[in-house]
This record gives sequence, structure tokens and C-alpha cells, in this order.
Amino acid sequence: MSDEASPDPMGTDIHYPCGAPPETGVPLEIAQGVHWVRLPLPASLGAINVWLLADDDSQALVDTGIFSEDSVALWEKLLAGPLVGGRLTRILATHLHPDHVGMAGWLTRRTGCRLWMTRLEYLQCRMLAGDTGRAAPEDAVGFYHRAGWDDQALAAYGRRFGSFGRMLSPLPDSYRRVREGELVHIGEYNWEVVVGAGHSPEHACLYDARRKLLISGDQVLPRISSNVSVHPTEPDADPLGDWLHSLGKLRRRVPDAVLVLPSHNEPFHGLHARLTQLEADALDALDRLRRGLTEPRRAVDVFPLLFSAKLRTADPSQLTLATGEAIAHLNHLLIRNEISVSTDECGVAWYQHL
Repeated sequence: MSDEASPDPMGTDIHYPCGAPPETGVPLEIAQGVHWVRLPLPASLGAINVWLLADDDSQALVDTGIFSEDSVALWEKLLAGPLVGGRLTRILATHLHPDHVGMAGWLTRRTGCRLWMTRLEYLQCRMLAGDTGRAAPEDAVGFYHRAGWDDQALAAYGRRFGSFGRMLSPLPDSYRRVREGELVHIGEYNWEVVVGAGHSPEHACLYDARRKLLISGDQVLPRISSNVSVHPTEPDADPLGDWLHSLGKLRRRVPDAVLVLPSHNEPFHGLHARLTQLEADALDALDRLRRGLTEPRRAVDVFPLLFSAKLRTADPSQLTLATGEAIAHLNHLLIRNEISVSTDECGVAWYQHL
């Protein structure tokens, strides 16, 4: 760990004391018994951070990376190298997304350890993996049609449907449930489970009060915002409300003095400053949406109100994420009776401020 703090370029009270990220697949110790490992991702995020925690003479692992040939090769190298002579005692997955749990099935079968996960994350991951190989359901196609997608985008969605499971080694058929408030004893330290929601249904952060460490998963990231989306399986959900509640919960439960170990970008100091920033960004987006709905708009029409960067809507992945996030903001205002929604003769939803 570097003694020099690197300030955040945005000029906030966020600092990065651990220096440059480690080489891909090479563990770097950043606190007593805590090693930082970066694994590659094929998407724009570039890499994910996973954490090896000393567990007596072995290691516990938090998150796993996506299931891919590159990840398998890196884990084979780690198991034959830095982890040789020891073993994995358990795998803790913060949440269900493939970059966090994609290798869990492969690793549990390869090493004989168990997967630890919150119940909703495990069950929903199993459900989504089960979509692989089936046609896109009518409810899902209707969800995106209602949002304003054209026929070309809907056809592309149909071709991509089920891709979640292709990034995931089949999960083990049993798991060890992790619960809110539980103390997980790893080596000589206790990690308190702090559950959040919004980005995923039951996301587990791990807080070590003794060493002042927080493994934040995707619940708090220093340089980027986590996607908060409504999905076709629960079209009336309010994940943005869950997200805002979770930010406040983390502020109350975890002191500002922790070193935050996020899943993307670098470890940082300044938890409460970042929580305040994330909350302010969400509230600002809602204000822009309120002001912009003086006339009826579809979900796809509000992208310029919510996102500062120009979206590549021809990119199916970006379109899906942007649509889910737009509907999350619209649902939040709908539930609070600040806007109305009507459906036209084509089945498309139009939103307007009351």
C-alpha cells in the first residue's frame, strides 16, 4: 500500500491510497491478509477486482470473475501458483451478475469449497441462467416494445436473449445462505454482512470494523455509477427507491474512515463523500426528468434527460441498460404520483408530469 493518497480527479474528498492496480491475475496485498486480484472482462469495464482473504492457512475468495477461457486459465495459474499449498475455504459472491459469480461453479467443483451468497441473489441467478437456450418470452418483448423500442431493436433482443447463462459456469446445486447483519468469521477477523439493493436484489457488502475495511461489490464504486434498472420480470419495481435507501443505510452502518474495496476502479478512502455524490446524482436526474416531462415522452425519449454521454443506442447492451435505468427513474416518480402514464393504441407507454 502506498503512503501517498491520490486525489480523485473530480476534486472530491475521495483518495486512492493503494497505488497502481496490480498486474492481471497477480495478487497484491493491500491490508493484512487481504490480497487484491484483477481479472479481465470483455465489456467496457475492462476488469473486475476480486479479493483473497487469509483464512487460517488457506484463503476465502470474494467474487470470481466472469466464466471465460481467459478466466479459467488465470484461475488455473493462481491455483497452481500463489494458492499452491493452501486451498479455497469458501467463495463469497456479493451478487448475481456474471462478473461476480461467473466462475463460482467451476471453482467450487475444482476446489471442493462451497458458495456463500444471499438467498435472493442465488435464486435469481439460477432463474436467469435457466433462460439460456429458450426464446425470448412475450412478456419481455412486450416490456421493451412498451418502452418504445423499434422492430430492429426487438429482433436483436430476441437473438441475444439467454446470454446471461453463457457467461456463467453452472452454479452449484446447493449454497450457504448469507444473511443481513451476520458476522462471517474469516481467519482471525469478523466481517459484518450489510445488504443493499437497487443494483441487484440482495447485494452483500462485507464490513471489517477491526481493520476498517469495506468490500463494497458494486454497491459503491468510486468513479462510475452502478446500473439501477427495472427488468421485464418485475416491470413495476422501484429499484431506485431501494438504491437510495441502501445508500443511506451504508452511511449509517459503516463509518467514513474505512478503506473501500470496490469491484471496479481502485480501493479508496472517502466512503461518505461518495455516498453523498451518488445520492445527489440520482436526485439531480429525477429533477431533470420532472422538468422534461411537460409533454408526453416514451422511456426511450428520456435518455438525454438522464445521461450526459451520448448513448450508442445501436449497441443492444447499451440500449438495454439505458432503458432499464430510464424506467427505474420513471417508476420512482410514478409510485410517488408525480407523473402519469398512458398507453397508446400501439401498446407504447407515454409519461407526463401531472
